[in-house]
Amino acid sequence: MAPQRFSEQFDQIQRSLPDVPLAMGPDDSAEFIYEKGVVLARDGEEARLVEDTVRAHFTENPALTADTVRRASPQTNRSGITRIQVGDPGQGLRAGGDREVAAALRALRRAEGRAGRRLASRNHLVSIAVNACPGDEPVPVPRSDTPNPGPDTTPYNPETAVGVLVVDTGLMHDYRSYPPLAHTEGDAQIRETDEEGVLQQYVGHGTFIAGLVAAVAPNTEVTVSNALNDAGAILESEFGEKLFEAVDRSGWPDILSLSAGTSNGRDDGLLGIENFMRELKQRRTLLIAAAGNNASATPFWPAAYAALPDYQDAVLSVGALRGDGEFGACFSNHGPWVKAYAPGERLTSALTGFATPVPYIYQHSTYDACRYGFGYACTCQTPSHTGVLSEQHGGGTGKADQVMFEGYASWSGTSFATPVVAGMIAAHMTAHKETDPRLARAQLLAATTEFAEVRGAHVPALLPPTWRPVPVAPTS
Repeated sequence: MAPQRFSEQFDQIQRSLPDVPLAMGPDDSAEFIYEKGVVLARDGEEARLVEDTVRAHFTENPALTADTVRRASPQTNRSGITRIQVGDPGQGLRAGGDREVAAALRALRRAEGRAGRRLASRNHLVSIAVNACPGDEPVPVPRSDTPNPGPDTTPYNPETAVGVLVVDTGLMHDYRSYPPLAHTEGDAQIRETDEEGVLQQYVGHGTFIAGLVAAVAPNTEVTVSNALNDAGAILESEFGEKLFEAVDRSGWPDILSLSAGTSNGRDDGLLGIENFMRELKQRRTLLIAAAGNNASATPFWPAAYAALPDYQDAVLSVGALRGDGEFGACFSNHGPWVKAYAPGERLTSALTGFATPVPYIYQHSTYDACRYGFGYACTCQTPSHTGVLSEQHGGGTGKADQVMFEGYASWSGTSFATPVVAGMIAAHMTAHKETDPRLARAQLLAATTEFAEVRGAHVPALLPPTWRPVPVAPTS
């Protein structure tokens, strides 16, 4: 039996968030993950309209539960979102979607037609794994190797340093052992290892990203928020407020690097971050967001805001190129809403500091062939390893593989193409004495002469000067 990576990761996230019943959906496609029994609405009059409409619909349909429709948690924060309970979150299956949530959303269609806009949505799970499905897991790299992209030689100047905020999992306790992170500040990774001293999944994700920004653009003041510390996942209802908290603490930075998101089956964004995006548009901060690892053309948020007219200057969506930089990585999302691509396969950065070697046990097994049908030796297949979660689903062939990390790691995903682009824009700002990050984005893209092929389309390829292509071999 082949590994079932989405199901494996779903189970892992559910264990990490035991108090939040989750469902896959919206149907058998498992396109995204969301909270069972709950919908989101804008606080105030619209929330009351949603409650009344859904309760009336359920009263007319005895198979549904009108008596459960109530405010689950009205929000008083800046996100302006209310959770409305429309079903019993303890009922139903995890797969195939939540029927009462689906029924509530259907009941609102006529009211939405009259209002001229969406009134409610599922409460999606936003994840750094990107649709809960990672590009791959990190691979140890010897200390004798050098990062890729390698450290740029531009000196650090606190008077001109570009501010970059990374909203992610936090920083490892020994991150300052990695020299490029000497000027990095931020939140700690709350829990790095389990009871046996083994690294937990996605621990080091924020440190790895910060290391990429600092290597490409040394003249930066990188701040890392641990807003996504819980298994790299957060509910949409909480996401907007966490973003507000992070940017307020750092004073609305020049660049916000975000390697997380979700699809939602729509083309108009996420209700839970509507207020944040509206305020972002009025600021000077440039949001650089990962396009996702689903090998899909379905819009992925917040990256896909880059394709909406109101946000095209404020948001840059980033897809991943494979190791040679010539084509898209097999896992990368794609489509006209992805505005730039950068190396995102087998990059090397700091996973931990260099104080103490630490073990890691692989969670997912690799595949016999690319799960997306590509014909090169991609990260789906190599390096080969057996994961503990795949064993639980019958996909493992023996004991899960364990490795030791001594600082560096090789890792793949649009998660990592994103900070590469953040670093390139910051470096452009330093080199050209440009203080407007949105103007720097436009200048950098206009000056780009490199292109790559992604699903038959020729797209801008942003390749850092210190990045070294990784040879790509065809599958045997």
